[in-house]
Amino acid sequence: MWYYAAFVLFLLGQSTETFGRTFEIDYNYNCFRKDGKAFRYISGSIHYSRVPRCYWKDRLLKMKMAGLDALYTYVPWNFHEPKPGVYEFSGNHDIEAFLQLANEIGLLVILRAGPYICAEWDMGGLPAWLLAKKSIVLRSSDPDYLQAVDTWMNVFLPKMKPLLYQNGGPIITIQVENEFGSYFTCDYNYLRHLTKLFRQNLGDEVVLFTTDGSGLPYVRCGTIEGLYTTVDFGPGTNVTAAFEVQRYSEPNGPLINSEFYTGWLDHWGEPHSVVATERIVKTLTEILDHGANVNMYMFIGGTNFGYWNGKKKLFIFKRVTDYFLFCHVSVFKNTKSTILYNWVQWAGKTPDILYVWLSSKVKFMLFSFSSSASYKKIPEGPIPPTTPKFAYGEISMEKVKTVLEALDALVSFGPIKNIYPLTFDDMKQNFGFVLYRTILPRDYRNLTTLATLFNGVRDRAYVTVNGVFQGILERDREMSINITGTNGAHLDLLVESMGRVNFGRYNNDFKGLLTNLTLNGEILSNWTMYPLDIDGAITRGFLNEASTLKASNCASPTFYKGSFLIPSGIPDLPQDTFIKFPGWTKGQIWINGFNLGRYWPARGPQITLYVPMNILTASSLNNVTVLELENSPCETAKCFVEFVDKPILSKTKDFITEMSLFSKG
Repeated sequence: MWYYAAFVLFLLGQSTETFGRTFEIDYNYNCFRKDGKAFRYISGSIHYSRVPRCYWKDRLLKMKMAGLDALYTYVPWNFHEPKPGVYEFSGNHDIEAFLQLANEIGLLVILRAGPYICAEWDMGGLPAWLLAKKSIVLRSSDPDYLQAVDTWMNVFLPKMKPLLYQNGGPIITIQVENEFGSYFTCDYNYLRHLTKLFRQNLGDEVVLFTTDGSGLPYVRCGTIEGLYTTVDFGPGTNVTAAFEVQRYSEPNGPLINSEFYTGWLDHWGEPHSVVATERIVKTLTEILDHGANVNMYMFIGGTNFGYWNGKKKLFIFKRVTDYFLFCHVSVFKNTKSTILYNWVQWAGKTPDILYVWLSSKVKFMLFSFSSSASYKKIPEGPIPPTTPKFAYGEISMEKVKTVLEALDALVSFGPIKNIYPLTFDDMKQNFGFVLYRTILPRDYRNLTTLATLFNGVRDRAYVTVNGVFQGILERDREMSINITGTNGAHLDLLVESMGRVNFGRYNNDFKGLLTNLTLNGEILSNWTMYPLDIDGAITRGFLNEASTLKASNCASPTFYKGSFLIPSGIPDLPQDTFIKFPGWTKGQIWINGFNLGRYWPARGPQITLYVPMNILTASSLNNVTVLELENSPCETAKCFVEFVDKPILSKTKDFITEMSLFSKG
């Protein structure tokens, strides 16, 4: 009797909102069932790790008021466990708060939990510290890898369990791994291990699924029994054939495109990507006509602040700082009229508005599908306004110190010595820069070849001799340069990691000098290596200290600083802004100690960087720190950066045309 009494008390203690909540697959009717009723979602992707926390509510409200049922979001493991056993779940890392906010706003959540996510994020979300054991086989049944995965997931997944839909939260389904069928290991035991791990932590009720490309080889290697199979594909795909691939693994159940690509990625050195509206319209309409669930990737983009960008599997292209998936969709028909729907999403910033032209009137709305014959009404309520932008104007900059002059302040734990170069991973340097130094063994008065063996520079090395700039070694592009120097001179290579490969078999993307260097064919030895903690040094205010050395006029990696005040007498400041670099080449920038990311206008296509208002202050000076790695305008021209109120990409014809369409908003 005590058992039944306790059970009754338990039931009485459950809120009516939580009790009876279910989300499951109906294999008989090829659909989801939400609380017993047939359900199909139209979703959009947003990555909380790419959006400042102060804007989470703004972005989620826009998604909700656009008519979306749900959001997809990735969980970058390395974002939450920067060092083994060190976890970050506060501030911008507070995924629980993000998901609770989605729940309050009324958005369901499809959680892409990893451990690997791709997402064009550094190393696909896997922590770089996994590479401390060089023989580790990532995304496999390798015991060392599985031990790290288990430790992480046994911390993370219990945090998600109270947020499952049946427990009153927003999470309706959870993805295990990501596009595993595209990875070379094809390790079914690994997927079985993950399935068991997820079930142990989350229970048997939650729907677990996989996502793979819409080709049979991907599905064959990426799926197992117990994980529901979904596919992803973009505009121009044969929709019927793509879903037949899903049906190969799932003869019954809901059709799902987990990533419908509403745009594509930008890389340094490539033209800005624009996808034709007509192609998107045609394919998206076909997906809906199939009765499928669909997730638009991306709906809100964001920014790879700091060093978080990933890298293309073709090594020479690195992801730009902002996560561009420039999208513009036009369609939809309902039973009464034809709607021209234009959506532009550009990193969740300037044109972060959704437009619909209907009967010559601009309205804020998005379709939301309720049956095979009609769309349901969009939510009623105020239209979320565009986040305001402000042009703070030109900011004078001044040279402070070269990296060599600032070396003592930039190294937290002293140098590391070894006969031959060590990798970043050997030195537990996950991101950023390491200075490699050796001594020239003799005079090289004539130009002499300095070469990396087997393309061993990862990714870019700025070479100086006694502080005089010699040239750049770059992975897959420049494997040798000619230098001069005298016996006993310092040969320094400032090596920059430009993001780890996020897709394909080369996720084990070691950084630094992976092989020996030769000078005139002779291997260089006796290296001193300085892992640089630039972020920490800037936070500690090292630029306030006067240099003890005379700054060199030679082009070598150099720090510059400037400051500005937010104007008084103007309400609602600070506001978001964009920073551009007239005459600058390539480097990294910090504002008030916050690492904004990499700029590279010399290569493009991204010309400006997004500056969110939360890193600015209206009560005191705002400090700007620039590390220019190559050439600044400051020796021969005006030395400044400029804050503007509009983003700038390389001016292709298509880009100008599309931007002009939305500039009036």
